[in-house]
Amino acid sequence: MVHVEGKRTVGAVASLVGISVRTLHHYDEIGLVVPSSRTSAGYRTYSDTDVERLYSVLSYRALGFPLEEIQVLLDDPSVDAVAHLRRQRSLLDEQIEHLQSMATALDRLLEENEMGNKLSPEDQREIWGDNWPGEEYEAEAQERWGDTEAWKQSQAYTSNLTKDDWKRIKAETDALETSLAKAMTSGVAPGTDEANALAEDHRASIERYYACDHRMHVTVSSLYVSDDRFRKHYDDVAPGLAQWLVDVVNANARGHGVEV
Repeated sequence: MVHVEGKRTVGAVASLVGISVRTLHHYDEIGLVVPSSRTSAGYRTYSDTDVERLYSVLSYRALGFPLEEIQVLLDDPSVDAVAHLRRQRSLLDEQIEHLQSMATALDRLLEENEMGNKLSPEDQREIWGDNWPGEEYEAEAQERWGDTEAWKQSQAYTSNLTKDDWKRIKAETDALETSLAKAMTSGVAPGTDEANALAEDHRASIERYYACDHRMHVTVSSLYVSDDRFRKHYDDVAPGLAQWLVDVVNANARGHGVEV
């Protein structure tokens, strides 16, 4: 069923824009995107205007805006949206200095030793599967961050890893992503103790490669929604997982005094 009484159902809207029903319910609960009507049975239904607002929310989220600021931007006609975008651009410029690697890409750097001997394509396929082409991400990461301290830290760590080490890391990564997906689908909300613990587990998985404080964690995780490749990876684990993980990381960082 796609439409009810001329309006789109929650499920139809979730499918249309590519987010989870749970996220739509959350946006409704906090008053960010509230469906304009309900059916006689009490089910939420969204108008075209509601969907347009939702797309605006998702656009701002892709830029890294927290939900609270997005609500101000969309609800207060006196707020200068351009000024907010310029401020966000300034923050991004500052973060770029510290954006020393893409966490998931570095997770999949398949260096076997610091002399440049890499795992073979067959080994990469065996360990990581088809979803994360290691050579592609390594080349991109090196081009963007090859002169950073984080890259040097990562290379120093990965240079001594064996194929069995990579298999172990892959198993740990899969287990963490399974835990994240299970928490999301069971309704664990960002900012709760359980969500914060998972955020710390995720941050620790990055710190095996390089120093990653809470501010860096926010910066790295923003790629999970701004880069379609990372979004696809997490959303293939569970629909909506990329956005949920970003929300969890941001909420945990706020709890540690980081302005998100």
